[in-house]
This record gives sequence, structure tokens and C-alpha cells, in this order.
Amino acid sequence: MRRPGGRSRLTVYGGIEAGGSKWECAIGTGPDDLRATTTLPTTTPPETIDRAVAFFEREGPVDAIGIGSFGPLDGNRASPTWGYITTTPKPGWAQTDVGSEIGRRLAVPVAFDTDVNAAALGEHRWGATQGLDTSCYITVGTGIGGGGMVEGKLMHGLMHPEFGHMRIPHDRDADPFPGICPYHGDCWEGLASGRAIESRWGKQSAELADDVAWDLEAQYLGLGLVSVICVLSPERVVLGGGVMNRPGLLELVQREIVRLMNGYLAGPVLGDGISGFVRAPALGPLAGVLGALALAESA
Repeated sequence: MRRPGGRSRLTVYGGIEAGGSKWECAIGTGPDDLRATTTLPTTTPPETIDRAVAFFEREGPVDAIGIGSFGPLDGNRASPTWGYITTTPKPGWAQTDVGSEIGRRLAVPVAFDTDVNAAALGEHRWGATQGLDTSCYITVGTGIGGGGMVEGKLMHGLMHPEFGHMRIPHDRDADPFPGICPYHGDCWEGLASGRAIESRWGKQSAELADDVAWDLEAQYLGLGLVSVICVLSPERVVLGGGVMNRPGLLELVQREIVRLMNGYLAGPVLGDGISGFVRAPALGPLAGVLGALALAESA
């Protein structure tokens, strides 16, 4: 990029991980070059977008913005509603223009995808799935979402992946909880997300100490992950999100996957190697916003 007068400067990107409870914004080129960061609460669309734009105007300039957003969203460049969050149940955010609005106000190109696809890209570029052709990133937080890489490219098709709305087995005699998804009730997100935990047990996941509750959570996460593994055959699965911060939960989920597979898929990754096959993000909580910076390069 050339400044007025002929002087040149390095290309610098902006990244936004637009979550349902907070937006993480960053300026830089990667994990070793984060020049400015901020965390913004997700309030109303106008207020949240205004604050994000003000951050980039104050700390920039940037040459492009990558946005990884909660969804569902429209990521089809040919669509008149590209850049919109569409049918989200989050109050006030359905049919909200995020991508083109931020691009217009900052006068820069924008890449727009899901927050979990951005995290999958960040882990592929700098983290736990470097060098792998096929991998998945699953977040277990307020909701459940998933993104993936196939042959080193983000997964897209009819729309973006919607892992959280898979239907998984639900024994209503053992667990009469109906689920919290407003569309599907007891889908994966409806049974095992942070909101489901709070609704079922009356406590947020960070406050819940009941081993029975966490055993049930591990069972549901294992059921969903077995479907992901069998259908997509990823070389590695990365599990992030706030619910996964529970000490010991990752190990419970790993053991549940091995139990459910019951020796069907032979190989070391579903035995002693499960801890390397299903693992935590190498980039930790920065996977999403770093992935957004990587998205910006494509813009």
C-alpha cells in the first residue's frame, strides 16, 4: 500500500469477531503483530457497529476488514443481503446489515463469514490445524457452532455449516429437558449449549459443579462430535468456546467419543491418540479474531 507522496507502508488488516455477547476487534497481521485490540459488548446493532467503526477510525487505518459473525448470515457475494445477519433468534439483530455497513463507513473491502469459520481459518493458519487438509472447529458457548476446512479452504455450500442444529439422540426419560432452540427444540445446541445448561440446571456453566450435569454435557457433546467425525472425516477437531473452559470437560468428551465409536473406526487417533485428535485451540480465545484478520486478506 502506497501513501500519498510515494511512501509505502505495510498492508494492515482489521478483524472483528462479532459474537452474541461481545465483539472482539483487532488491528494487525497475525498473532505476532497485534497492534491494537478492544472488546465491545454486543448491545443494539447501531450502537455496537458505531463502537466498532470508531475503534478502527481511531486506531487505524486498515486496508481491509475481516468479520467473523454469529449467524445465521448471508455470505453469498451475489446476494442483495450479503453481509447480513439473517434469522438469528438474538433479539434486535435479525436482518441486520453488518458487512456492507462497516465496509461503507470505513471505505475498505470486507470479507464476511461465520465466527466459527473464522476460528477454523485462524487455527489452520497459525494454530492447531496447520498443515492439515481437513479439520473442524467447534465452539461450545452461548450456542454451538462449527466451521471447517476442506483441502485448505473454508467450507461453504448452500450456506455456511450449521453444526449446532444437528439432531442428536435424546432420551427424554433420562433427560426430560425439552431443549432451548426456538427452531428445533432439542437439537445439539438446544441440549448442550451454554444457554441450555443454564436453562436445565438453573446455573451458568461457570457456576455449575454437579458431576452428573457435566457427565450429561459430555455425553451430548460426544454424540454430536461422533456425527461430525463420521460425516466429514476431519484430520483434527478443535473444541473452543466458554463452556469448554470447564476443567476436565475436554477429557470427558474425548473418552465419550472413544466409547461411542466402540472400536468401529480403527486407528490410533480414536484410542491413545484421542487427546491430539480432539483438542483445545492453540490460539485460545484469540482464534476467532485472528481468523478474522486472515479473512481480511481475502478481501
